[in-house]
Amino acid sequence: MRAHLPWFPVAIMAIVLVCAAFAPLVAPHSPTEISMLDAKLAPGENLRYPLGTDIMGRDMGSRLIYGARTALFISLIALGTGAFVGTVLGLVAGFRAGWVDILIMRAADAALGFPTILVAMIIVTILGAGIGNIILAVALTVWARFARMIRGDVLAIKELDFVTFARIAGLSVPLIISRHIFPNTINTLMVITSLQIGQVILLEASLSFLGLGLPPGDPAWGIMVSEGRSVILDVWWLALLPGLAITAVVLAFNFFGDWLRDTLDPKLRRI
Repeated sequence: MRAHLPWFPVAIMAIVLVCAAFAPLVAPHSPTEISMLDAKLAPGENLRYPLGTDIMGRDMGSRLIYGARTALFISLIALGTGAFVGTVLGLVAGFRAGWVDILIMRAADAALGFPTILVAMIIVTILGAGIGNIILAVALTVWARFARMIRGDVLAIKELDFVTFARIAGLSVPLIISRHIFPNTINTLMVITSLQIGQVILLEASLSFLGLGLPPGDPAWGIMVSEGRSVILDVWWLALLPGLAITAVVLAFNFFGDWLRDTLDPKLRRI
């Protein structure tokens, strides 16, 4: 019997997706609107700002909503790019074997050998801050995980009878890979993606926290935590609320990824 759908993580993911997709409609205020008269309002102190305001009088609720859009936009594009590159290289490495496999896997080992945050920091420091460079930094740090996992699947799949029959029939290598091998790796691809998206969100938040992400003042969860760091004793909600948002979203995607892995992998299904 399959594991039950984890409704709580799914609910958190749905809320984040709705906030990201419809931020202008959901947010009650502009995330960058400054109102010094309303600065440092605690959550619940003013009904107009249910989650309070920051030191510049900006609405915390609206900034959290737009922060979800920033986090998902960067994470999905960066993860999609890394997944595409890693999947293609994994398919080629697993099917071709030989020196091609050795070259790609040694590059993957080198990428996995360096701390992810350090590689991203170096790239962003050299190229400068900005959404485009953050996406590039994240993509260059996640492709290796996809390449190694997909390559492992391909090594097993290419020995099956239907692949052997396709070779005997004279199908080209690109056709065999795209029509017969890649469809059988989709389950693995889905699981890796669901498990990695939380880590990518955390990486983007870490870069923003260190000042290597978006410009200061932009509605990003990492920036919000960084802004609240120096006044955490007086204005505690500045760092706490975005920190809780990051924690909840990362845990939700990780739990969902675990459930997806248990559901799609026949070896892990409960009988």
